[in-house]
Amino acid sequence: MQKNLFVPNKMGYVRGDNKPKVDCILCAIVEIDNRVERLEVYRTDLFVVSLNLYPYSPGHLLIFPKRHVTDPRMLNEAEAKELCGLQTLCLNVLDEVYHPHGFNIGYNIGDAGGASISHLHLHIVPRYRREIGFIDIIAGAKIIVEDPNVSLEKVRAGFAKLTGNSDCQ
Repeated sequence: MQKNLFVPNKMGYVRGDNKPKVDCILCAIVEIDNRVERLEVYRTDLFVVSLNLYPYSPGHLLIFPKRHVTDPRMLNEAEAKELCGLQTLCLNVLDEVYHPHGFNIGYNIGDAGGASISHLHLHIVPRYRREIGFIDIIAGAKIIVEDPNVSLEKVRAGFAKLTGNSDCQ
């Protein structure tokens, strides 16, 4: 029997019903556009770190450049270097806040790669023992996801603690 991973509140988004009327949702987040829901937890001169509005697990983060690029090969040297440091910071924050047992880290690039947004973004997904994976759905297993707005305060506090910057929003 085949089971499916289902994030209930994402169905309208997939159909296009809930998509904000902006050219690029991540650029709109960068621009602090009120037409999009912002779950930003950290910002630098070059990048934004945000919770995923449709997470696979509590603390599912997205790191994306402020500059609109669609492929990691388009990053300049400064962006590539900073991205590496931000990835480490995000892992440390998630360890501090959620104590996961592992992580999935990666990009979805292009339609065939599963990208639903054509603005480069790195997913960091905390993982836990005995949970189901993205593809491996075990009979009767269910994902219980924390509301992203609850995660928001926890993760912002984690960034503030590890960076000493209490103005993470």
